[in-house]
Amino acid sequence: MINVQNLSVTYPNGVVGLQETSIRFLGREVTVLLGLSGAGKSTLLRSLNHLTAPTTGRISIEGLGDLADRDILIAHRRRTAMIFQQHQLIPRHTALQNTLTGRLGQYSALRTFLPFPAEDRIRALKCLDRVGLLDKALSRADALSGGQQQRVGIARALAQEPSLILADEPVASLDPVTSHRVLSRLRSICLEDGIPAIVSLHQIDLAREFADRIVGLRDGRIVFDAAPDTLDDSILNRIYGANEPNRETSERPDPTPEPLKEAFA
Repeated sequence: MINVQNLSVTYPNGVVGLQETSIRFLGREVTVLLGLSGAGKSTLLRSLNHLTAPTTGRISIEGLGDLADRDILIAHRRRTAMIFQQHQLIPRHTALQNTLTGRLGQYSALRTFLPFPAEDRIRALKCLDRVGLLDKALSRADALSGGQQQRVGIARALAQEPSLILADEPVASLDPVTSHRVLSRLRSICLEDGIPAIVSLHQIDLAREFADRIVGLRDGRIVFDAAPDTLDDSILNRIYGANEPNRETSERPDPTPEPLKEAFA
């Protein structure tokens, strides 16, 4: 369980990304964050492992403690996998090499200069197999389609052996059919492994289909928190107002996430 208490974020330029917010995220749930661009989805999601530093409030993790403690934050990041909108793959590296980067957080900085052990390579191949890309293991990332690259991103997350997955607009750059396939694969894996996932989306139909719980944000505040089947037109108006997005199109993407290595800091 993740317990967020009185969390707020104000960026250095004075923009308020998140108003004071309290919420709990429970285990074994796929939670989707919905809202317009700038509503606070990515800010809240990235605060959960301090890729975006909170201005006020606290976040505590069941079994670990408060993320204000640096040692606890490091331990939390090691077991929290990130899936990004822009894939964050190394283009010239193979799908296998990119998947193996999910193991970097398990080793010291000096150890990462050595080849990965055989057990890590086997683990990475199994992760690629789970996302249907074992046959692409030796293909360069820049030779893969957008949907395949995002599946490599999921394989990389699985290689980390996470207890939590955070996905920041993971299908924003994909077409509707590919988006459905990627989210279906992600949800199936989360259910099979009992891994909770928190996913920011802007496609309402996908949120309804793949979420166990939907959290709607507007102007940096949570305005809805319930099961998908309660997401009716009045709730959508509360989240989006007169600006409800097309259900199969994308809003303007949030800023490119910080480098992948920060997730293993």
